[in-house]
Amino acid sequence: MATPVKRAYKYRFHPTDAQAAELSRTFGCVRKVYNLALQARTEAWARQERVNYNQTSALLTAWKKTEELAFLNEVSSVPLQQCLRHLQTAFANFFARRARYPHFKSRKKSRASAEYTTSGFRFRDGRLTLAKITEPLDIVWSRPLPEGAKPSTVTVSRDAAGRWFVSMLVEDPTVKTLPPVDTAVGIDVGLTSLLTLSTGEKITNPRHERRDRARLAKAHKALARKEKDSGNRARARLKVARIHARITDRRRDHLHKLSTRLVRENQTLVIEDLTVRNMVKNRRLARAAFDAAWTQFRSMLEYKARWYGREVIAVDRFFPSSRLCSACGALQSRMPLHVRTWTCRCGITHDRDVNAAKNLLAAGLAAAACGDGVRPQRSTPGGQSSMKQETRRVTAGIPRL
Repeated sequence: MATPVKRAYKYRFHPTDAQAAELSRTFGCVRKVYNLALQARTEAWARQERVNYNQTSALLTAWKKTEELAFLNEVSSVPLQQCLRHLQTAFANFFARRARYPHFKSRKKSRASAEYTTSGFRFRDGRLTLAKITEPLDIVWSRPLPEGAKPSTVTVSRDAAGRWFVSMLVEDPTVKTLPPVDTAVGIDVGLTSLLTLSTGEKITNPRHERRDRARLAKAHKALARKEKDSGNRARARLKVARIHARITDRRRDHLHKLSTRLVRENQTLVIEDLTVRNMVKNRRLARAAFDAAWTQFRSMLEYKARWYGREVIAVDRFFPSSRLCSACGALQSRMPLHVRTWTCRCGITHDRDVNAAKNLLAAGLAAAACGDGVRPQRSTPGGQSSMKQETRRVTAGIPRL
């Protein structure tokens, strides 16, 4: 029996003035509680003590009884408890070395959101009502929820462009394993061509940020001229945020369509395990690399492959896919970035990206057959393990008080 998939359905909604004021107050309280709990846990760490979720929950009860933080009682307690759970998850990821030390939330830069569990909202007949709010939200139902679906979690957020969103987590019975197919594809990412497939197909990079770069530069120039903390500056900042939101929405839509198509057409997808955070340190490539959104594309491929019963294989980043001849296996000594086509000594002329995609496919299928990752081809025997381990001290990233 297939395990039901939990899926988030995100919709825009238009709050009334009272609803917007209540939700903005909730966002501020969530941020305040998160920062207080993080400060308490950091100070406890300096005293060599461990604080867990239950202890921070007890601290929240004590904070509500103080005169200084009595305003926390005016909003729903559910989002406040949920932010403490999120902080606990952040610390668990840090201690497991999956993430950095949690950082404090900023009023201007952090995402404004609040999460409600089943005790904090009511969903009946397609109408969603949150705790402490009397009227249901005016949701724009751009697509229907699965028939009979009941949200288990509701997250309300507001982006920098001033748009309000509600995300409902439901069990989606429509997501089922697709029939298996015999096709496999190697995927090489790039800047000129966003994706190059081992079949020879090249998918052009839309360059969404470059298309709106002139509008964005003009809006930023107008923003820089405004006086700080003025109404004109707030309106100019909102205009900049709306351009960024337009770029982000178009990029996400394109990546969703592309990843869904590849997952539906292929049983096995082989990609390269790139370290994007190191690549964007190059000032000449950083802007284009951010616009390509390779990490976001890989994330979409992986979770959609889990949904539909496909397999995604990541090849080691040190595998010389571009320098290796896909026909005879000869390894070139060097391959500068400006070389887009090259001829092997066996007489075959290769397109750099197509050749790399073919090598990724062959290496990924070999890795799947032997059950291990792909090791780079080296002159010395042994090479390096398929998973590069980077050691660091346990306390790395913890702020010192």
